[in-house]
Amino acid sequence: MSITQQYLLDTYRARQHGEAAPPAPGAHDWQVARELREHRQFRAVLAGRPAHGRIRAALARWLHGRPRPSC
Repeated sequence: MSITQQYLLDTYRARQHGEAAPPAPGAHDWQVARELREHRQFRAVLAGRPAHGRIRAALARWLHGRPRPSC
């Protein structure tokens, strides 16, 4: 069963029971992505690493052989 079919079935069941319809698939994807990014930044700060620009700094070290100044 695909996610769309499951959503339609859940919507039908909710309507039969007089309940609120479930959120559509993908409705909260951006919110989840933001929360994941914030959690990773939080964990980086707790570990004593910079929270921003880590990938860019690593690529700069790899390409240029020297660290870039952080902002």
